[in-house]
Amino acid sequence: MGRKWLSMCLAVLLLFVGARGIGFALEEMHIYYFDVGQAESTLLKGPGFTILIDAGDRGKNDVIEHLQRLDVETIDLFVITHPHADHIGQATKVMKNFEVREVWMSGYEHTTLLFEELLDAILASNADYWEPRAGETFPFGELKLEVLNPTASWRDLHDSNIVIRAIYGDLAFLFTGDVERRTEQNIVGQELPLKSQVLQLGHHGSQTSSSLDFLVAASPDVAIYSAGINNPFCHPHEEVVLRLMILEIPLYGTDLNGTIVAQTDGISYRIFRETGDPLQETGRQHTNCPEENGRVELNTASFGDLQRIMHIGPARAQEIIDLREDIPFRCVDDLKWVSGLGPQRIKEIKQQGLAYIKGVMEDH
Repeated sequence: MGRKWLSMCLAVLLLFVGARGIGFALEEMHIYYFDVGQAESTLLKGPGFTILIDAGDRGKNDVIEHLQRLDVETIDLFVITHPHADHIGQATKVMKNFEVREVWMSGYEHTTLLFEELLDAILASNADYWEPRAGETFPFGELKLEVLNPTASWRDLHDSNIVIRAIYGDLAFLFTGDVERRTEQNIVGQELPLKSQVLQLGHHGSQTSSSLDFLVAASPDVAIYSAGINNPFCHPHEEVVLRLMILEIPLYGTDLNGTIVAQTDGISYRIFRETGDPLQETGRQHTNCPEENGRVELNTASFGDLQRIMHIGPARAQEIIDLREDIPFRCVDDLKWVSGLGPQRIKEIKQQGLAYIKGVMEDH
């Protein structure tokens, strides 16, 4: 009778644990959303694993300093979400200053010297190399990494961006790099698990990312972004901030809080500023984007104001003035007629949010 009762109790316990997840606390894991200005770098540090996602901007040393301050000597996994300079800026320094055991990249081949230097550093190291694909899972001690992107093929650099869902106990943390709306929709369409307690916003809070469908599918308790103070890209964009407010998802950024830390035992978590000061939430009243009367109307702006637009110096400002005297600009995309302004630079100008045409609404 006693054994039968014991078996019944064990069965009920197993059902409860299965429904609740692990049901017991793990050793603490810390996630550091580093303050690296208008760039991105995140560290996951827990029992038996140290994982670095991206490495900040070029010409700086802040990522290295953050890692040294936290007594990091060995990096078990170094994930490079995509090869833009604000994500791989100090990656070569990381490879040279720390023991890196494994590197993940998407396989997208960039043409910059910075990217080529990184490849040389990886080849010169003893690190293993892998190109993860959606649907794969990898254990790192008690941590499980689920790859949500990229798929087997892509059309551009952002399509190839690595997206990871990190599961620790009963909780999940979503890292999106510079994923944009088109890729977000592909991820949602794959019906892979997206639900996460903490979401790191795509593309620093740009309006090119954080679509409604993606946010609903992830359904985070909290969202975090990495951006610089008074950055020229208007990150986080007001449209994204308002969307999160409507969904009642608190938003915190490194521009207002410095390095943000998430601490968890796999059952519960807390988020705080590394300095210990109270977290400051990003609301509608906070925006790095200028007001409408501070923007630059391409057909009427002065020689000086035109140069407030990124990639526009004195020569291009004068060229814009000369062009508009013959035929007014109809949209920001018409900047393609200006010498040296190709699709990528025009895209960055639109993301900055300064340039506009009066009376024209555009999808940036």
